[in-house]
Amino acid sequence: MSESPSRVAIVTGAARGIGAATAERLARDGFAVAVIDLEEAAAKGAVEAIEAAGGRALAVGADVSDAAQVEAAVDRVAAELGAPTVLINNAGVTRDNLLFKMTETDWDTVMSVHLRGSFLMSRAVQQHMVAAKWGRIVNLSSTSALGNRGQANYSAAKAGLQGFTKTLAIELGKFGITANCIAPGFIVSDMTKATAERIGEDWETYVAARAAQIPVARAGQPEDIAHTVSFLVSEGAGFVSGQVIYVAGGPKA
Repeated sequence: MSESPSRVAIVTGAARGIGAATAERLARDGFAVAVIDLEEAAAKGAVEAIEAAGGRALAVGADVSDAAQVEAAVDRVAAELGAPTVLINNAGVTRDNLLFKMTETDWDTVMSVHLRGSFLMSRAVQQHMVAAKWGRIVNLSSTSALGNRGQANYSAAKAGLQGFTKTLAIELGKFGITANCIAPGFIVSDMTKATAERIGEDWETYVAARAAQIPVARAGQPEDIAHTVSFLVSEGAGFVSGQVIYVAGGPKA
């Protein structure tokens, strides 16, 4: 284990996909991990996988866009696992549509989970990091931040997270806290499967077509993002802050 077992990490949206892979990787790195998702029951599977491998984990249900629920979740983590000093803001949703079809609810929902959620979680957890004089925040953006048809809401939210990350790095650096952003490219996940369904494409055909456009000639896996998170929260990454890393299999989205 590369990290102190006393260190505690929180991963939001961690019931499946990138979040679950990240939670399991951080547990292998030696962190006790709080697996946060909208429904506590949904997070049980990731917790059981961590515990089966000998790690410590806690399932917590919370809507990250709700300030009271966020405060309660972070307080529970601190009480049951210990003060959290690593935060991975991964929770996200899509409500894709072309601009003229997009509703205000579509816009607000995506903004609330991605941007408001990351803000609320970061605000609640930073006090523990400041007290410890050490912390790591990693926000999950996307190559969609560069623009993507049918995703005006998602693209704007993911671009906003990049500016949010850089500001956190400036404000919190003097407390021994780094903040970085990962922008995944095409990752095989429930979210990308939903995209294929939305546009009416066969999943296997969709993956093959996307992979053919990627320089490394394969689709990304949740573990690819988890590996990058592992580095960014490590002691060795203490001089890396305010960065946006595109984990996309090539130099272009």
